[in-house]
Amino acid sequence: MSDKLLAQEFIPPNEAADTRDLAARLKAKIIRDNPTGIMRRDAHPKMHGVVKAEFIVEPDLPDDLRIGLFGEAKTYQTWIRFSNQDGTIQADKARDIRGMAIKLMGVPGDKLLPAERNEQTQDFILISTNVFVTRDVAQFDAMLKAMTSGFWPKVIFFGTHWRVVWNLIKSLKKFANPLQMRYWSTTPYLFGTTAVKYSAIPHQTDDIIPTNPGPDYLRDAMIAQLAKGEALFDFCVQLQTNAERMPIEDPGKEWQESESPFRKVATIRILQQSFDSEVQRTFGENLSYTPWHSLPAHRPLGGINRARKIVYDAISTFRHEYNHVPRREPTDWSI
Repeated sequence: MSDKLLAQEFIPPNEAADTRDLAARLKAKIIRDNPTGIMRRDAHPKMHGVVKAEFIVEPDLPDDLRIGLFGEAKTYQTWIRFSNQDGTIQADKARDIRGMAIKLMGVPGDKLLPAERNEQTQDFILISTNVFVTRDVAQFDAMLKAMTSGFWPKVIFFGTHWRVVWNLIKSLKKFANPLQMRYWSTTPYLFGTTAVKYSAIPHQTDDIIPTNPGPDYLRDAMIAQLAKGEALFDFCVQLQTNAERMPIEDPGKEWQESESPFRKVATIRILQQSFDSEVQRTFGENLSYTPWHSLPAHRPLGGINRARKIVYDAISTFRHEYNHVPRREPTDWSI
């Protein structure tokens, strides 16, 4: 084990300014991308579906895994939103990162966000790649600036940031079914005296991409599977065991499973259901997910998560006000 302390954060001096710039840049982006109609998310705007699920904490976990939410065997009603990452609505056949946003309900205890301290929700934000694209907030802000500034800024940025390019290449993929792919948190979270990353691992992985896929074939695959039965995932944690090789402040670096394997702490059971009604789509559009909907025991760590606290709140507040929709946390499966 590294002699450095685990789960330790190191905040760059310019991070607050970079975060403010990033929030402003993303707000301008969604205004530009949504000139008419409803104001959508800056990322993951295309939803395949929001579905009812159960989050079932494992009984008899070993002591090092019995932390916070996982301290006792319990089943939580849950809403899970599946999505495409790209900021524009496009056909599902495009290579992209896919998202799995998990919201547990009925979770007792004070939460981290002061304005939502008494809410009973706990969120986990996962995507279909095991590393974040950039090292930190400054690099992410610089990438977004380059991508919205024309041809040569893109060439200069990506020509000088080869790991960003490689992480993007690895992450932009085609998938057959959102219920049959693996997801990771990429960013770390507090877990007792150490930190963890999360992963949701599907039980079923036998779907194939249709020969002539329609623009919404990922949603169609979910509809077909959940019409016939349930979908299951193992929810797992990977403990930080070495502060140097498993950094907190660089989610663009993979934590090797050979050094610290993922260990199951819960089962996600997505119920057999019909979910594609207009009412449920509207409900999913209006939900807000953030890793800061959290118990202190699972506090988000690292610069990207610190920026998410500011950026997610700013975008969500703006989006709900623009759409004239109240922002509230659900308490059960009712819509």
